[in-house]
Amino acid sequence: MTDLPTPPAAEIDALRTVYTSLNQNDVPGLIMVLDQQIERLELFSGGVYRGVAVVAEHVSRARETWAEGRCEPVRFISAGDKIVVFVHVHVRLKHESEWRDGQLADVFTFRNGRVVEWRSYAQRQEALQWAGIESVDAA
Repeated sequence: MTDLPTPPAAEIDALRTVYTSLNQNDVPGLIMVLDQQIERLELFSGGVYRGVAVVAEHVSRARETWAEGRCEPVRFISAGDKIVVFVHVHVRLKHESEWRDGQLADVFTFRNGRVVEWRSYAQRQEALQWAGIESVDAA
């Protein structure tokens, strides 16, 4: 097990805003913490989105597929200028009757108080490895 530092409170607050805004379908609120040159990578789907307007459109289109649900951050792990966020996803898409439930990870890179990169991983261990973290207690 690795003892990891806690991310700065301002960055945690910014990331909580990302998830709260996503859950409320508030794209303008979400993009407030993003740099104009944000790069968004969804590594499980292969999507790459660059620039705040393109990322906003992508998030808006993706969020419109939800009938209901939430993405909840459950843990924040600091790794230099990166923060790994373990996320519990519980959503039902509009065209489905079954809920989708999963444990994912996002990695955010900050510069000057803004998110400049946002990567999403289907496997938490892949996110940790990319951020340079060998292992972490699963709690």
